[in-house]
Amino acid sequence: MRLMTCNIRTSTGDDGEDHWERRKEMCVSIILGREPDLVGLQETGEDQATYMKAAMTGFSSFGLPDEPGSKHAVDTMFYRSDRFDLVAAGGYWLSETPHVPGSSSWDSRCVRLANWVRLIDKPSRQEFRFVNTHLDHVSQPAVEGQARTINEDAAAYDSDYPQFLTGDMNANVDHPGIQSFLEAGWVDTYEAVYEDYNPYDTFHRFRGEQYDHGGGKIDWVFSRGRVTVTGAEVVKDSEGGRFPSDHYFVSADCEVGAC
Repeated sequence: MRLMTCNIRTSTGDDGEDHWERRKEMCVSIILGREPDLVGLQETGEDQATYMKAAMTGFSSFGLPDEPGSKHAVDTMFYRSDRFDLVAAGGYWLSETPHVPGSSSWDSRCVRLANWVRLIDKPSRQEFRFVNTHLDHVSQPAVEGQARTINEDAAAYDSDYPQFLTGDMNANVDHPGIQSFLEAGWVDTYEAVYEDYNPYDTFHRFRGEQYDHGGGKIDWVFSRGRVTVTGAEVVKDSEGGRFPSDHYFVSADCEVGAC
């Protein structure tokens, strides 16, 4: 199966020619062109989620609102309706009180959460779990605490149980938060194929390879449990010199139930 993590950039930014309305069709085209089975989005506004749900026919979606009383689901997840059966879905807040909606800790600039779905792959009848998130962009202690919360949640499952984690982690491999993922048993799918954690700056401000900030890969597809990684890609597609987002998307090809 193919997974993708896609920070599609908010529609509220002052992005001029790169505003969402000018790139939304390209964004969907590039995602669907990779023929993914599972997609984790970040930075989706309500208008973007509505558009993506309508455009990504053949996919079911799930996401929790980040604030109490809100109807706007963030970090929306998509999974192919014809391939997967939904077992359960839920989420939790990346805070010291993860069961409290809208909670935040560790000086996190934004309320952050993780969405998850448990799915059965119809061809193999193998169950697995898919988690999607977006860690804080300002506070290093928040990124560390948020990663720790995700690790504690994942550890509730048997070590062999297949799990995937996608997200904009706002951190490269040198960050203690990413190191905590690796120490907790998560495998970076890109490194598993290419033996390289930092191939590109995946955040590029709509400039592609012209942007050389040295930030490394901050968009991740992790796996753990009985998963075999067979392929990975940093998706650098553009049209007419324009990009679908200010982040490159990242994909991974994996088999569940095999090691």
